[in-house]
Amino acid sequence: MEVHEAGGGINFTVDHTRAASEDQLYTDFSQRLWRMLKCGTTLVECKSGYGLDVDTEVKMLKVIDRARKDVPIDISSTYCGAHAVPKGKTAEEATEDVINVHIPKLKELMSAGDLTVDNIDVFCEKGVFDVSQTQRILQSGIDIGLAVNFHGEELNYLGSAEMGAKLGAQAISHLEEVSDEGIAAMAQAGSVAVILPTTAYILRLKQPPVRKMIEAGVAVALGSDFNPNAFCLSMPLVMHLACVNLRMSMNEALVAATINAAASLGKATTHGSLEVGKNGDMIIVDAPRWEHLIYQLGGHSDVIKYVIKCGQIVHTKSKV
Repeated sequence: MEVHEAGGGINFTVDHTRAASEDQLYTDFSQRLWRMLKCGTTLVECKSGYGLDVDTEVKMLKVIDRARKDVPIDISSTYCGAHAVPKGKTAEEATEDVINVHIPKLKELMSAGDLTVDNIDVFCEKGVFDVSQTQRILQSGIDIGLAVNFHGEELNYLGSAEMGAKLGAQAISHLEEVSDEGIAAMAQAGSVAVILPTTAYILRLKQPPVRKMIEAGVAVALGSDFNPNAFCLSMPLVMHLACVNLRMSMNEALVAATINAAASLGKATTHGSLEVGKNGDMIIVDAPRWEHLIYQLGGHSDVIKYVIKCGQIVHTKSKV
C-alpha cells in the first residue's frame, strides 16, 4: 500500500493503460493468453481494473471480448472499475462514479449486445474501498446480472468475507486475513475461496488459512493472480506453491486448479472435469505420473506434451 500511496502500483499501470491503444493492449493480451494455454490453461478469468475511468474500463473489456473470438481459450470477463481510488477522487466519489456512471454504461452495452461481462470485482481494503462502499458497488453489479467475485481480506481484516457471503458471492479472492467467522459464512453461503499463492509469495504476506477453509467445507480454488505485481502465467507453478506453502496435497491442488476454479466462475457444469456433456479440455503429460506437473518446479514446458481444447489439439510440445 505504501507503493500505491506514492503513486506507483496500480496507479502507475493505470496511466500506461489509459495511454495505450486498444490494438496495443490486444497484442500484449493475446500473447499472454497463448502463454497461459501452453501452460495447460483452457479457461481463464480476465479483469479490467487498470482504467478506473469508464472509457478505459470499457476499452479493456472490449479487448477481452475480442480475444474470445481469436484465441482458443474460454474467458470469463470481470469488470473491476473499483480496483483503486483514482487520483483526484475520494473513495466515496469513486464509489458514486462506479455506481452512477460505469455500471449504467456496462448495462447499456451489454443490453445492446456490444459487450459481454460476467462478473464484478472490487478491491475491498483499508485505504481503498471499505466494506459498505464495496457492498453498494457489488449490489449494483448484481442488479445488472453480474456474478460477485471480489478481493477480500487481503492485507487487513475488514469483515468483507462475511459481507460477501451475505450477498451470495460466487467467489472471494485472496483471504489472507479472513476470520473464522468469515470462513464459516463462506461455507454456509457456498462461496468459493480463490487462493492466489503467487501474491502471498511475492508480497511476503502471511499465507491464507487454506487448511481451515477445507476443514470448514469451503471449496478452495487456485488462481495465478497474473498482474504487473505477480507476473505468473503458469498454473503448474501455482499448484506447486500451493502444495509447499499452503500445505495442500497434490490431489487437493489439482481439484482447486480445475473443478473448483471452474466453480468460482460459475462454470462447473461445463468445465473443470472430464465428464460426458462437458467441454473436452485436457492436457496429456509426458511423464510417468501426472504429479510430475507439480513436482517438476518450472518444468511444465517439458512435462506437458499436448494441450487439448474441446477435443482439438491447440498446443504441442516442441521437439527441440
